[in-house]
Amino acid sequence: MKKKILILGLLFSFTTASSQVILSLLFGDKLNSPTLEFGLAGGVNFSTISNLDGAKTATDFNLGFYFDLRLKNPSWFFSTGVIVKSTVGADGLPVYSLNNENLDNTFTGGFVDRNINYFYVPIMMKYKFKNNIYVKGGTQLGLLGKAFDEFNNNYNGENVEYKNNIRDQIHVIDAGLAAGLGYRLTKGNGMNLEIQYYHGLVTVMKGDSSPNQYNRSLYVTVGIPIGKGKAAKEAAAKKAAAEQGGTPVDK
Repeated sequence: MKKKILILGLLFSFTTASSQVILSLLFGDKLNSPTLEFGLAGGVNFSTISNLDGAKTATDFNLGFYFDLRLKNPSWFFSTGVIVKSTVGADGLPVYSLNNENLDNTFTGGFVDRNINYFYVPIMMKYKFKNNIYVKGGTQLGLLGKAFDEFNNNYNGENVEYKNNIRDQIHVIDAGLAAGLGYRLTKGNGMNLEIQYYHGLVTVMKGDSSPNQYNRSLYVTVGIPIGKGKAAKEAAAKKAAAEQGGTPVDK
């Protein structure tokens, strides 16, 4: 059952961001230049909420795109983008009352998984070493999408679920510090393997009842440049044509 849920989660992750992916594949080379790299990034994130009783690590998938702008010093980059799909939160929380006798009886002895979806925008500085290892650090801003508590229990031999919408209880804006470590698999246009940690500084819940609860997430991602090789060839062709005094022919 868990394997099926993970597979469905992966399919849903890519479906919800399908338009961004299609646009990226079609126009990726137009967004790349000798100083700008554009690509898709996705992977797994492990999240929890600090100081929340019973909180266990929640595992989900993330998908987005990134921009790396090279600065005058070729080792330094301004790194940003959008994590289009990123569900954070915590699993295994104790059941609370839903103010409905039937629901409360059904889920007594069960557990609650808290799912909060944000659109995250990292704003970071990145330094790349000569051995293709890089480090990055900065801030990350989040805009709330959906938020719900999923109640789970085994009732009369059957697995039952109920989703309680808690969006109006969550702060619309999240923000915090982010730091990452990565490795470029090959020189030039290779993939990036990266681990990034996010330390939220804005309380998750509204009000004063949960003043010390913050998002904590660890992302393990793969970044794939889109169209960078094609963009580099076109730039080289234009440069060669300019040096020869001609005009490159588009193919």
